[in-house]
Amino acid sequence: MFYICSQQEAAIRRAINPNGVSPPFYSHGLELTAPQRLLFISGQVGIRPDGSIGADMAEQAALAVGNLTAVLSAAGLTTANLVKLTFYLVEEADAPAFYQAAAALLVDPPAAATMLYVKALADPALRVEIEAVAAA
Repeated sequence: MFYICSQQEAAIRRAINPNGVSPPFYSHGLELTAPQRLLFISGQVGIRPDGSIGADMAEQAALAVGNLTAVLSAAGLTTANLVKLTFYLVEEADAPAFYQAAAALLVDPPAAATMLYVKALADPALRVEIEAVAAA
């Protein structure tokens, strides 16, 4: 199954999702045919501008997504430019709250994505980290 992209997107991105390969909410492959710019975004976590950490997973996930979109915006890009996402969660039970916040990152076609459950992040209070690659 291939997603329909705008003419401008088609020049850069093509989702590769063979029939029968699941799950369908991210691209299993995302081909870049003509990127002029690549932006590698370091892991973004649930930290406010004042350095304080979000109280729970929902808040941390929303902050991490906000921080990621701020980096994209500062580079003149949007979530439509995302081609690869990597999600790190400390607790599997946090996945539903994370998915609600991360929905803002899912565009059409969605980026290739990987989710990992890890023992800990840089600060023991952190529960989620998102790193990304964007192309334009």
